Amino acid sequence: MRRGVVIFLVCTVVFLGFAIHNVWTLLSLLVVDGREDAISRAELPAPNSGAISERPQLIPKIIHQTYVNESIPQHWQGPQKSCLDLHPDYEYKLWTDKKAREFIAAEYPWFLETFDGYRYPIQRADAIRYFVLHHFGGIYIDLDDGCNRSLDPLLAYPAWLRRTTPTGISNDAMGSIPRHPFFLKAIDSLPDYNRRWLLPYITVMASTGPLYLSIIWRHYNSANPQGNDRVRILFPDEYNHHPWSFFTHHLGNSWHANDVKLIFWMAHHWILLTIIGFTLGFALLWCLYSTFIRQRQANAQKGKFAYARIPFYRRISQKDIELNDRHEV
Repeated sequence: MRRGVVIFLVCTVVFLGFAIHNVWTLLSLLVVDGREDAISRAELPAPNSGAISERPQLIPKIIHQTYVNESIPQHWQGPQKSCLDLHPDYEYKLWTDKKAREFIAAEYPWFLETFDGYRYPIQRADAIRYFVLHHFGGIYIDLDDGCNRSLDPLLAYPAWLRRTTPTGISNDAMGSIPRHPFFLKAIDSLPDYNRRWLLPYITVMASTGPLYLSIIWRHYNSANPQGNDRVRILFPDEYNHHPWSFFTHHLGNSWHANDVKLIFWMAHHWILLTIIGFTLGFALLWCLYSTFIRQRQANAQKGKFAYARIPFYRRISQKDIELNDRHEV
């Protein structure tokens, strides 16, 4: 095999290895669904079962929600009311923008600069939910999620998240005891992921949103493969479209912009885009390799012609070279 081909193949393998290494966690979300930590329907008491009162209640009875101010839009008042009516014995905390900032300034001042620096308000709405769950514990619920039954059975788990499609976990409904190590990792990692990407949707998703939380979830599980602090996962069958579901979903996506259509199209055609990406990457490497080879051959030709015009030399010592006239006998 020619040396140039070997160099090209080695460079290609190194390039692909580097690319895969940097997106390995994202790729793992395509195959890891959290089934080993699933909250199964068999272990959940029925909505009106007496077994609910027999379960331990680890998570405090607090419901957290967020909004810009206290004037909740009419289309979300119904879902909000459904949760309040089903949980009269729960404390309710609505985190407005003002209250959220005051809380961060008082309890987590090290994060205030990052909190204030977020470009999009939804990033602050995402971040505050992780902090209040870490600090107070309780259950966070998005305003576009209503309650279908009492959440008491979910108080038995130290921490739980909801599975989302097509990959990863969501941050629209979560529960935790105070100071759970998963939410400690979630808040501690926020500054490291505070990056701006080309599209607003990707910036939000990857810096504070569900994609960010999914990555933290994967890192957390990798560091605690058999730990007692594993986060339990609530799957779609257990939270929607059934009489025993905990939540109902209503009109949402209030922060989505025009770039979301492009993102959703890419999500539906990710296999095609992956093939195109690898093809273009391989073609780019081949072009670079071909250019390198042509340049090398051209330099070799120039060197050959130049060598023909160079007079002969005769080495007379380690340091000195004496010109030897080719016509001399």
